[in-house]
Amino acid sequence: MKKYKKHIKKNWYCFILAPIFMLLEACGEFILPFVNANIINKGAANGDITYILQNGFYMLLIAIGMLITGILGAFFAVRGSTRMAAGVRQDVFDKIQTFSFSDIDRFSTGSLITRVTNDITQIQTFTQSLLRGFFRSPTMLVGALIMSFTLSPDIAWIILVVVPILAFATFMIIKTASPRYTTMQKQLDTMNTGIGEAIVNEKVIKSFVREEHEKNKFSIINQNLKDKSVAALKMMILMQPISALAVNVATLIGVWVAGRKIMVGGMEVGTLTAFITYLSQVLTALNFLANISLQGTRAAASDRRISEVLDTVPEIRDHNAKKKEHKINSGDIEFQNVSFRYFKDTKTPVLDRINVKIHVGELIGIVGSTGSGKSTFISMIPRLYDPDEGTVLVDGIDVRNLSLHELRENVSVVLQKNTLFSGTIAENLRWGNEDASDEELVSVCKIAQADSFITSFPDGYDTEIGQGGGNLSGGQKQRLCIARALLKNPKIMILDDSTSAVDTATDACIRRAFREKLPNITKLVITQRISSVMDADRIIVMDQGKIVGFGTHEELIKSCMTYQEIYYSQKDREEEADHE
Repeated sequence: MKKYKKHIKKNWYCFILAPIFMLLEACGEFILPFVNANIINKGAANGDITYILQNGFYMLLIAIGMLITGILGAFFAVRGSTRMAAGVRQDVFDKIQTFSFSDIDRFSTGSLITRVTNDITQIQTFTQSLLRGFFRSPTMLVGALIMSFTLSPDIAWIILVVVPILAFATFMIIKTASPRYTTMQKQLDTMNTGIGEAIVNEKVIKSFVREEHEKNKFSIINQNLKDKSVAALKMMILMQPISALAVNVATLIGVWVAGRKIMVGGMEVGTLTAFITYLSQVLTALNFLANISLQGTRAAASDRRISEVLDTVPEIRDHNAKKKEHKINSGDIEFQNVSFRYFKDTKTPVLDRINVKIHVGELIGIVGSTGSGKSTFISMIPRLYDPDEGTVLVDGIDVRNLSLHELRENVSVVLQKNTLFSGTIAENLRWGNEDASDEELVSVCKIAQADSFITSFPDGYDTEIGQGGGNLSGGQKQRLCIARALLKNPKIMILDDSTSAVDTATDACIRRAFREKLPNITKLVITQRISSVMDADRIIVMDQGKIVGFGTHEELIKSCMTYQEIYYSQKDREEEADHE
């Protein structure tokens, strides 16, 4: 309840008024049949029109009161449950923003989407039903029982026989349905993951003509979700026929017993009518409580999944940072015997005893074969991951002792995947600095060689970007991402293969601008093309998670075999391309 308590307190009046109004409506439910019975027994039987009209007027007033209280009760129930759900949804989303990459990998993107949307909706629906029926239904149940025994104790026992049987059936249904709901929500995770993956990678699917494969793949996922949903929901479906059977059997017995009493003058027709109504109310209240219980079963499964997110302690935090107040002054970087594994039980590390020191303002190239650990290496600097062993220092301080905000504000990373958001070019650039002036936007775009193509658009920096930057080329997106990162005015700039879609001439212009206009920023550039970093101050060569070479191009071409292999293989390919 802790995660809901603060949001309930904010909207406390909804959680008080909704049950009160529903209780008032319930009181009208069991008063009406009693008044109606009197009209039949006394007014109709005696032909007393005045009595009929008078009590009919009372019934009208009660019905209007029930209408008003019912509407108000529903209004406050919807208002309270919706606001509580919105608050919890915000809490879950905020929590996800604190997750490290490894935390997100553990849950999966599809699962987190399901938890923020569907699971919280289940809690909202259950809360709304709870506010509308948890107090109303017991009031109807108790009130109808009391009125039934008041009218005719001889046949009220029928209700006492039916109620335990229906309660037992409800318990067995809930017990069976509970684990099925958990399975259904997990299958919903799988479907959301599949849909997200297919939509995001639609271009790849079409380029490989894999539409039919994806259709079949989704069909299997969809079929599994349908089967799990049917398995869970068919238990709820049983509630209606079981309740209907109980009502009909109890009514039949009641009519049979009451009919014999009426024939001998022991009961009046109005009393029988009221009794049947009360019997229906009792069983309806039980049915409503059973449905709330079933909703509660599904909500409980969702609640556990929401709690898993909110109770997760992020792997990367700065709550124990010893130098939270420290302001980073330089871009010095040092790795001291750093090792790292994505899966902690694997024997071979992704990074194996890395030792390297990088000075302020240096332009460092990082090369190596695919899977050599280049991206993991640079991920250690802004603490996207933490090393299993060893220490990463920035400005001479262990990054684990720095504030995450301070560290990441001073380290700009342009990842391999270029992510842009819906909005204008200027709005996307200002992710780097929301207070940046137009002049600052132009300045960083000139360094990133983006200003020329931006100004070629009719709307310039106000050009709308489609979702994910779909209306831009790969090279244009890369240059915008570089400009956005520069706008942070970082101490350390990391480019993870971020000019791969840029032509060599533009790439050379970017490197030259980096060297001339960013002399005090430490720059790390991961690339597959050695030609892109030949003029770097120093080059790190990685192979199988180790640094096998570190020096200038001239030094490495003489001393590092791995560097020689990469360089000459690329040179041969370039020469072959020139001959062609």
